[in-house]
Amino acid sequence: MVKESGGFFERLTGARLMNPEEEEDKKSISKNTLELDKPEEERSLDEAIDEPDTEPEEEYSDEDTGKNDKEEQEGQLTVDVFQDDTNIVIQSTIAGVSPDDLDVSITNDMVTIRGERSRSYDVDSEDYFYQECYWGTFSRSIILPVEIDADRAEAKIKNGILTIRIPKANAAMTRKLKVKTS
Repeated sequence: MVKESGGFFERLTGARLMNPEEEEDKKSISKNTLELDKPEEERSLDEAIDEPDTEPEEEYSDEDTGKNDKEEQEGQLTVDVFQDDTNIVIQSTIAGVSPDDLDVSITNDMVTIRGERSRSYDVDSEDYFYQECYWGTFSRSIILPVEIDADRAEAKIKNGILTIRIPKANAAMTRKLKVKTS
């Protein structure tokens, strides 16, 4: 029986794994050989490039950042935006939000939805088993892909879903001007 050298990976790929000392020796030899072939200016440039960065890394922490809880970031509303033959339609789930707590603004090329979802009672954080719902202010601005007629837009809430229908501008309506001579 012929004994195969190497492990499973070597037999599978045909690659040969070197031990760390052998690999380091080969790297050192090949680097020195390459370095001698280069002009002096290139060697000093390569040495400068190989120097490690001395900038300290920022540390990440899940600990309290010192910000007041009342200064929480605004939540971003999730939306679906689609079109039919005559309208741009925007839909969003906004369960738990009163229509009085919503502000929908439409310009020629953008729709902005702002609102606030308020808790009905206060709960201490240590009393939660799960806390996945977003409470607080939220907003979302959507850049519209086509020209619209903002004056005829309408918004409705049904079963916790906000639906905004904005008629597309009639692009086929072209106004011709008569050129006058002076």
